[in-house]
Amino acid sequence: MRLNKNSFARPKRAVALQYDGLGAPRLTAKGCAETAERIMAIAEEHGIPVHEDPELAAALAHLDLGDEIPELLYLAIAEVLAFVYDLDTLRDKTNSKKS
Repeated sequence: MRLNKNSFARPKRAVALQYDGLGAPRLTAKGCAETAERIMAIAEEHGIPVHEDPELAAALAHLDLGDEIPELLYLAIAEVLAFVYDLDTLRDKTNSKKS
């Protein structure tokens, strides 16, 4: 029997956050395997940016749905929000050039 590192791959995990600018972002979805794939598909269907960070997803998966992210993760989430902001800015610039 031949083994490779993919034989031991952990199931894909996904989480979704909502941030309205008030308070801390909240966990709105989480799941592994098929549920994670569905979360990713819904994000793609709605044009929601996706940031891959397995360690952050694992940390957030310990929260209950609706929970605000803990202060310990503020810096990591701020980096994700900056990533999303940059994508939105780039998308707006691209769309304005097409008009």
